[in-house]
Amino acid sequence: MTTESVTTKAGSTIRIAPGVLAGIGAFAAVGIYVLVSSLGLGLWTSLGPGAGLFPFAMGALLVAMSAVWLLQELRRPSARGEGVDKGVVISVVASLVILASVMDLLGFQLSMFAFLLYHLKIRGHRAWVPSLIIALAGSVGAFYAFNYGLNVALPVSSLAPLNLIGL
Repeated sequence: MTTESVTTKAGSTIRIAPGVLAGIGAFAAVGIYVLVSSLGLGLWTSLGPGAGLFPFAMGALLVAMSAVWLLQELRRPSARGEGVDKGVVISVVASLVILASVMDLLGFQLSMFAFLLYHLKIRGHRAWVPSLIIALAGSVGAFYAFNYGLNVALPVSSLAPLNLIGL
């Protein structure tokens, strides 16, 4: 026969890993910053959506998702991982730095295509055909969606031969 109460659980204090809590806080802080910054751009104009509407929506979504993440962690804290693969982190950060540094030179389409293809084919070991299709959709498709659908100009190549062919 046990002497413990059946209504209280032993060791039921909620313990969220500090790294997870820092991640939630960082996402919430970025979301709040985007929300506040987008207000200065104007959410709505007499012609329709203003320049700040899309960032405002993204900031609100980021804050909401941070709150959902926090609630999930409070209900059931995530299990402690075995650690982060530093090689993956280094390759992702390095590829993002390279992407940002060559974007103005090569243009959005070509640099994003190379970035996506690197991560899909080389890092992810995906087959060639799906990798090429996703890289094309993610680079050329996103370029045309932003340029012509949303009227947001993405960078084009500063090299004349690439610029002449629309890259």
